[in-house]
Amino acid sequence: MSEMYKQYRKGWLEVISGCMFAGKTEELIRRIKVLEFAHQNVLVFKPRIDNRYSDTKVASHAGSMVDSIIIDSAIEIMQYVDPLVDVVAIDEVQFFDDEVIEVCHFLACNGIRVMVAGLDMDFRGEPFGVMPRLLTEAEFVTKLTAVCVKCGAPATRTQRIVNEKPASWNDPLIVVGAKENYEARCRHCHEILDKPTCLEPHLVGFKEKKTVIDIERND
Repeated sequence: MSEMYKQYRKGWLEVISGCMFAGKTEELIRRIKVLEFAHQNVLVFKPRIDNRYSDTKVASHAGSMVDSIIIDSAIEIMQYVDPLVDVVAIDEVQFFDDEVIEVCHFLACNGIRVMVAGLDMDFRGEPFGVMPRLLTEAEFVTKLTAVCVKCGAPATRTQRIVNEKPASWNDPLIVVGAKENYEARCRHCHEILDKPTCLEPHLVGFKEKKTVIDIERND
């Protein structure tokens, strides 16, 4: 049995994370529907910025949808929550600021099951906004992977594409989009142009040695 479905004192935080096209929202919707079927009082929220598939519903890439409350900031959640609420679900949580951390903590400490889903890394492959804190504070973490469109390996990165080329490190951090802007990639196929690195003085020598070793291994 999954750890999160054992009997615990009421109130905890669970995080569903991963790259784009890993099924985060699909999993969040699945959990919401299971809880609603059990007559749990569930409130679902999403940020206004995410209007890719619906202005009013949480929607997955696969087409699953649930009704949601649209908010501009996490503190607005407190206007809707009362002691009769069993579960609060938040999609695309990475788009909120640090307020969402305090809100999730407060709700969990007051007996509410909090479920959030979001990207753990941005298009650069860097930790995305509030996600590191939420992952650290959560009782339960589910990290999902997609399939790399280049090699078929497990994908953990979100590749942004601009004019059919990899995005630059210097491009805007947030660009809301779907398949027209993004691909799922593995660590090895993920590309970022103009990425700064402290390893530059060592890269040429390392790559030369690796090439020699690879040649010797293949002989």
